[in-house]
Amino acid sequence: MTVLLKHGLSQRRRCALCHISRSSFSYRPSTSKVRRDHLLGQCLKSIARKRPRFGYRRAWDALRRQGHHINPKRVRRIWRKEGLNLPQRRPRKRRRPEPVPRPHAATRPHQVWAYDFVQDKCNQGHALRFLTITDEFTRQSLAVVAATSIRSPDVINVLRRLFEEHGAPQYLRSDNGPEFVSKAVRTWLKEQGVQTVYIEPGCPWQNGFAESFHSRFRDECLNREWFHNVREARVLVESFRRYYNQERPHSSLGYMTPLEFQAKWQKQQPLPVVNLARF
Repeated sequence: MTVLLKHGLSQRRRCALCHISRSSFSYRPSTSKVRRDHLLGQCLKSIARKRPRFGYRRAWDALRRQGHHINPKRVRRIWRKEGLNLPQRRPRKRRRPEPVPRPHAATRPHQVWAYDFVQDKCNQGHALRFLTITDEFTRQSLAVVAATSIRSPDVINVLRRLFEEHGAPQYLRSDNGPEFVSKAVRTWLKEQGVQTVYIEPGCPWQNGFAESFHSRFRDECLNREWFHNVREARVLVESFRRYYNQERPHSSLGYMTPLEFQAKWQKQQPLPVVNLARF
């Protein structure tokens, strides 16, 4: 437009050459709109400081939960304007595995659990192991146990506690780690009536729900925290687990938390039929 103006062209002619309407060219945002965008930018910056791994969609959901009625497109515009976008990772080209149907897919809560290990270190270099147990249907994190060493008896003790709290699942999915394929664990699970589902060696995508939780767990907790000892690690990861279940929205669950999704599913279930002839 500046170049065309130097040639003495009228506004009508300049707009016609640039294929824009004269009303759009003459539009100037009102002071109130600029002020609202500024306030929204401050709110988004506050959310980004608290949850630095959030994108604009989860930031919009956080505003929605606070009672704000706002268009996600506007949030996206201000989010970009404030420079809050996360740096894009360049994906490596990998050969995609052949799609394999997931055996024993969950159709209700606490039907299929997935458990696995995550490795990390304290600031003094001591190794840390985290045993994570996830419900595949609701994505709920049932337990995140931190210790320097976790053996088969420890796995059994954690499962026993969860069975008493939630009931035993029908299936337990895991890789072929020695803690999961040990005779003690398999014998105990068989006594509890729980069937084990082991993924194929070298195929972590077959345990996708556990791997998905590990990705969020490492990105939003392990990479952000600096553990001084095991006791501190246990407190911080338990705080993250509660946040993950109660506050963090999941796009795969329609931007509901795992507990909200489970409560909604339970409300949609038909009431049991009572045979009045028995009374």
